[in-house]
Amino acid sequence: MIGTYAAVLAVCAASLAIGQAAIALCGARRWSWLSPAVGLALLCAVCWGTVRLGGDGVVAAIVVPVVVVLSVVYLRGRVEGVGKALRAGWPVALIALLAASLPFAVEGHFGILGTSFNPDMSQHLLAADRLAHGEGGQLLHQGYPLGPHAIVVALSKGLGVGLVQGFSGLSVAIAILAPLTALAAFINLRPAPRTAGALVVGLAYVVASYFAQGAFKETIQALLVLAFVLALRESTRSWRDLPLRFVPAALLAVGSVYVYSFPGLIWLVATAAIYSLMEFAFSRIGPSGGDGADGESENGASLPRPQDSPSVAAPPVVGSVLLASLAFFVLIAPEIGRMLDFHSFETFDPNGPGLGNLFGQVSPLEALGIWPSGDFRLAPGDGAVPALGYYLAAAFALVLLLYGITRSWRRHESAVLAGLGAVALAYAAARIGGTPYTAAKAIEIASPLVALTILLPLGRHTSRPLAGGAVGGTTPEEALAIAGGGGSPAVTGPASGRLAFALFVLAAGACSLLALANAPVGPTSFSPALHDFRPLIVADSTLVLASDELLSDQHGAPFISWELRGGRVCIAAGSEAGEAPPRGVRFVVTRGIPGDPPYPGLRVTRVSPPYVLWEAIHLVGARSPCPLIAERQARQGPAR
Repeated sequence: MIGTYAAVLAVCAASLAIGQAAIALCGARRWSWLSPAVGLALLCAVCWGTVRLGGDGVVAAIVVPVVVVLSVVYLRGRVEGVGKALRAGWPVALIALLAASLPFAVEGHFGILGTSFNPDMSQHLLAADRLAHGEGGQLLHQGYPLGPHAIVVALSKGLGVGLVQGFSGLSVAIAILAPLTALAAFINLRPAPRTAGALVVGLAYVVASYFAQGAFKETIQALLVLAFVLALRESTRSWRDLPLRFVPAALLAVGSVYVYSFPGLIWLVATAAIYSLMEFAFSRIGPSGGDGADGESENGASLPRPQDSPSVAAPPVVGSVLLASLAFFVLIAPEIGRMLDFHSFETFDPNGPGLGNLFGQVSPLEALGIWPSGDFRLAPGDGAVPALGYYLAAAFALVLLLYGITRSWRRHESAVLAGLGAVALAYAAARIGGTPYTAAKAIEIASPLVALTILLPLGRHTSRPLAGGAVGGTTPEEALAIAGGGGSPAVTGPASGRLAFALFVLAAGACSLLALANAPVGPTSFSPALHDFRPLIVADSTLVLASDELLSDQHGAPFISWELRGGRVCIAAGSEAGEAPPRGVRFVVTRGIPGDPPYPGLRVTRVSPPYVLWEAIHLVGARSPCPLIAERQARQGPAR
């Protein structure tokens, strides 16, 4: 527990400090809740760039604290609104921490998230272990993005925590950083709806479900896509007068490369393209197009678009884009060769993973956030709730989504609509030309933006008043426009809007908690040493004798199967071993040091601590009783 939470604190603190320093270097002088995502993106790049410099990851463990200290020193006296940000952020961080800790509390121990759902973590642990020892590996040679793994190695070397605790801590930290990042959209609201909205967006149901199965790369990518949209949104708001206003978005794209390689750019490039087209279209429509344009106040009053104000001289867009592009290409240049290698990874093989660990196509309705099932892979009606309940909840959320799209269009929310359009196109492409496995990932990455589109217009009915009748969170230009318009409009909208907001966050929040409570937690300790036995046993049958705790309490069987995939493997509890192995079994694997054999007639063939491989001296011929653990049956390689 201590190791896990130490890793959580380290990742969150480093991300906040590095991210805010990067945003301040771009010219922003107020605290931004985009700093958690920007900082995590840079942390992936810094750790990956230093973890292989020698010392088995020690260089990364030294460089990161130095960068954090330099960031804090640089920020002193340069950032405004820190106290206000702290008051807004601590409830979100605390509740997110408690929610992300729910799986460990339910299982009664800390360990590997997602066992029995997804054995991918065994390969991630193996890759991190080899990275920590300066060794290569299959994932490294295939160009697989290892930025998060480098963070875990730095945590292991810097804090002295195990790799299991490092990955668990990273996963929990992501679950905290995502709602904090969502605060950038809800900072105008009163405390209760602000906190609830940020949590529901950051821990949307499918995101929580992927967290529950230990898929940390997908949760990071969902966070980066959400933050990219919000960074584009800020580029026409509080950052509109900065020459480097698009650099934070470029830094998020850098992080996406080191987390998800070139596929991660699909969502970001599509968002940027749609956003550019919409900004051009809205500039031609003018500030009075639609219903109040982008400058509509939080309570519905029409305001001019900030960039149309004669007092605001925004830097040329082309120059800002070129500067951001330069920063992006400089920072990803070392990874370009590996990105090219990654295109042949088996996940992209049309005859590859297919279903993966799924039971079939995942319904796109799950992206709406209200799905009353502890396992997102189940079809409606397969759980405790009748199918009608799923569809009624989805219908309610779909109505709110259509309302959100309409209001966002009338308010000229170019970035939000562009992000929503990009994730919709990505899902359509994955559904038509991909597999259920890739389509499910597209749904997961879309879900925070769907929740954002629903809650952003509804949240404006819960905004806070400012002096002079303006609404909390508006820019100075917007406040002046309201004050100069004569009269002081109502602060809150219709009661129906506030009620819809409350119902959605309660229902969606309950579904996310259900997914988190259903998360299995696997072995508290893990060794990839079993992998060393594969070349010896792949042509024969093997019996693995494991502890009762490992099998029943810690869901260790999927990890054993994964590490010994390719052969016939039986897995049994040591307490039920019997007097002799099953007929036809040639090898027996035990844990510990070589001593008396578990059965008569066995000899030690290889020792790979903490495991011992025994071989039958005289094999009794018989058909193997053990099932074939095929490559694709065990799980077709780790998730992207």
